[in-house]
Amino acid sequence: MTTPNALDDVARARDDYQAAEEELRVLRQRMLAIKRRLVAADPAPLPEYRFQTVDGTVGLAELFGDKEDLLVIHNMGRGCSYCTLWADGFNGLLPHLEDRAAVVLSSPDSPEVQREFAGSRGWDYRMVSVADSPFSQDLGFKEGDSYWPGVSAFRKQPDGTIVRVAADFFGPGDAYCGAWHLYDLLEAGAAGWQPRFAYGA
Repeated sequence: MTTPNALDDVARARDDYQAAEEELRVLRQRMLAIKRRLVAADPAPLPEYRFQTVDGTVGLAELFGDKEDLLVIHNMGRGCSYCTLWADGFNGLLPHLEDRAAVVLSSPDSPEVQREFAGSRGWDYRMVSVADSPFSQDLGFKEGDSYWPGVSAFRKQPDGTIVRVAADFFGPGDAYCGAWHLYDLLEAGAAGWQPRFAYGA
């Protein structure tokens, strides 16, 4: 039998949760504004980076298609199971994302490797290889020989110039991969779980 005290505890917990949720919403908006300021500190238009694709060489401006906004997912390539987890999740959202902005997945893999790996995952992304481009390093997603996962948002200005308006890195527990948040609901959380390319036998 549920006691009045237990009911009061549940009511207080719900109120506390709703208050914390609102604080988090406000904090997230503040964090996004700061991220935009960090990128806006260097508002110079970007050069016309060139990328290799299975269809030949394309320039950054071409990746926008008929959109004014572009999201480039910085992926470490077929060797990273974490990057694959994030990209698997975004692929399901791709039709929704592309209704608002152009979306491209970049990695240091060759276009042929990208096509093969995308096919094995059922990905529908437009993909570009950054192996021979300074793009990732210039934007802070490569250091030495190491690439880093994340996303950059770009805007094409009325005069045709392109600026980056926001960027973020990916990692376990971030706002971009729902799996970690679902694991948080379990009693032991993620419990050391790590993504793999395949599960089971």
